[in-house]
Amino acid sequence: MRKSKEFKKSNFFEQFANAATKFTGSSVAFIAATAIVLGWALTGPLFNYSETWQLVINTGTTIITFLMVFLIQKAQNKDGKAIQLKLNELIAAQNGASNRMVDIEDLSERELDQLHKFYVTIAALAKKEADIHCSHSIDVAKQLNEIKLQTNKHFKSNQ
Repeated sequence: MRKSKEFKKSNFFEQFANAATKFTGSSVAFIAATAIVLGWALTGPLFNYSETWQLVINTGTTIITFLMVFLIQKAQNKDGKAIQLKLNELIAAQNGASNRMVDIEDLSERELDQLHKFYVTIAALAKKEADIHCSHSIDVAKQLNEIKLQTNKHFKSNQ
């Protein structure tokens, strides 16, 4: 029973966050926000542009901004996860692609930099090819590295 309540709570929050994200990104929300600011500005002379009048808009915008930061981050996390899953599916579906690239978002910054250097090298090699359809992969690079290690005694193996 406890799991059911927790699921309903998270499901409620998920539904609320999705609805809030959809609404705040809509034209209606923008028009409403603009109307509120215009209404506030028009009431300035009525309240003699007092500090309280200024405090109302400052407090309101601060609270909304604070809450929106978390809402935007949640939406970006969800979108990022969905994009990563789609990319993982594309990689897994390709015969020539290296499955080592699936879930690389969990690698450290240093490991990602290492992979980036590898792809910069592959791009440089691809520019030298006469056939633009020729490709290089991590597996081919590994095979070439193994051949190099076997034929050249001065290279050290990391195995």
